[in-house]
Amino acid sequence: MSFTYATLKTAIQNYTQNDETSFVNNLPTFIRLAEERVLKSVQLNIFQKNVSGSMSSSNQYLAVPSDFLAPFSLNITNSSSFEYLQFKSLEFVQTYNPNSSTTGTPKYYAQFDVDYFILAPTPNANFTVNLSYFYRPSSLTAGADSGTTWLSENAEIALLYGSLLESYTYMKGEPDLISLYNSRFLEALGRLKDLGEAKEVSEEYNVGQIRKAKT
Repeated sequence: MSFTYATLKTAIQNYTQNDETSFVNNLPTFIRLAEERVLKSVQLNIFQKNVSGSMSSSNQYLAVPSDFLAPFSLNITNSSSFEYLQFKSLEFVQTYNPNSSTTGTPKYYAQFDVDYFILAPTPNANFTVNLSYFYRPSSLTAGADSGTTWLSENAEIALLYGSLLESYTYMKGEPDLISLYNSRFLEALGRLKDLGEAKEVSEEYNVGQIRKAKT
């Protein structure tokens, strides 16, 4: 079973038996909140993206993609070989290279703000870069009623019960039913985690993926 945007909205209304106007108008919000719950709870390969770009010589800043959430790895091409930078705190990078005019082959990077990474030392050439990062996929609600996403096709149970949890909370529904929806949602999340996840948002190249221990 999988959901399109239209069939998921219909399922939510069928479960809640609610066709009140303000409730229907908020269906996209319930779905987006459920997607956000999944995104922040389970880190799967489908939330990973790889992009290429370039560092500018004498510029210590590197633009962050608009859909960026957290880094997995960043490497540069130097003399036809890959060199991976280490992800550090902003304080570490600024202390390591207090004078931005000091240039060299970058060794470290940190998130300076929501728009830029900061590099240390400042690049001494226009290096080609490859960034692997955790990103926010487009929402099911961003497409047509007939549209689907990976989550609606492969994590449909989690998406349904996450949406029901949000919608029934909006309705100020019975605590017992909210608890049931929550337990169903958590059960579905557990199944997603079994696909393989990094439980911490960390820099994968240096730290490695932290996987769920077998019980």
